[in-house]
Amino acid sequence: MNYYQLTPDAITDALAGMGFYVDSGLMALNSYENRVYRFKNEEEGNLVAKFYRPGRWSREQIEEEHAFVAALAADGVRVVQPLQREQQSLFEYKGILFAVWPAIAARQLEADNLEQLEALGEQLAKLHLRGEREPLGHRSRMDPAVELPLARDLLERHGQIPAALRQPFFSLLERLLEEVCRRYRPATDIALHGDCHGGNLLWQGGPWLLDFDDCRRGPAVQDIWMMLSGSRQEQLVQLDSLLAGYEMVREFDNAELALIEPLRSMRIINYMAWLASRWSDPAFPVNFPWFNTEGYWQQQIAVLREQLEALAAPPLSLTSWN
Repeated sequence: MNYYQLTPDAITDALAGMGFYVDSGLMALNSYENRVYRFKNEEEGNLVAKFYRPGRWSREQIEEEHAFVAALAADGVRVVQPLQREQQSLFEYKGILFAVWPAIAARQLEADNLEQLEALGEQLAKLHLRGEREPLGHRSRMDPAVELPLARDLLERHGQIPAALRQPFFSLLERLLEEVCRRYRPATDIALHGDCHGGNLLWQGGPWLLDFDDCRRGPAVQDIWMMLSGSRQEQLVQLDSLLAGYEMVREFDNAELALIEPLRSMRIINYMAWLASRWSDPAFPVNFPWFNTEGYWQQQIAVLREQLEALAAPPLSLTSWN
């Protein structure tokens, strides 16, 4: 079955085949990489189904993600486990893999609420304690020397960059790749959430961590830096709250703060490459109409310059804050 043929009828049939009956409310949620739907089942309440984009993750990689989430739940981390049928949490319908989760009645975690950030820090430390023991052997480690050249190649092939902007763009990109690879020297390598930002967090009596689709191994600070925003002083206040909770459970190596800008650079480059690689998906031109315009690429040239400056600046330091 073609991924783009996931009609409501096909989704309903796939779910019913595993005993998840759509009694009402089938609604597409805001997800571009996978197809995600919320619905109500009379017996099990509100549920969320994710249909995985073919070719992105293998069956083994997704099963490894589910096993990691189950191990975290067993260790008391506030995560939502996929539902099982016949001791399996990953299902298949006409060649497309999917899974189903209970929907949590909760609100978004408030990124400017320091008490909530402290509670999140504690949960992340518990996650990382388990992450020290999880190999995630089917998934790649964070490594800019491997993934950034692949991203550059994707942009060269699929990024419709105007001819007049190609030289300045790729010249800056090459300099940024070199700087990131030179500065990325992680001291730790643990299993991570991998995409810990406000969109993947909820609050209901405490923080809930959702969507481990990007789980992989890397430095602990990867699960922290995306929660920092605003001025340098505001980021230090947020970081102080996160680490106050974190260090109640697990020690944090402050030397990892020097990895924040390399990690931010990696995310910026990978995001551009992801959009370029997905441009043939009909959903992307509709939802990202500004991509591949001349204005967009001019803006990205400015962003690359800013990141080179950020890499050269002193990293965040709790020593100076405290």
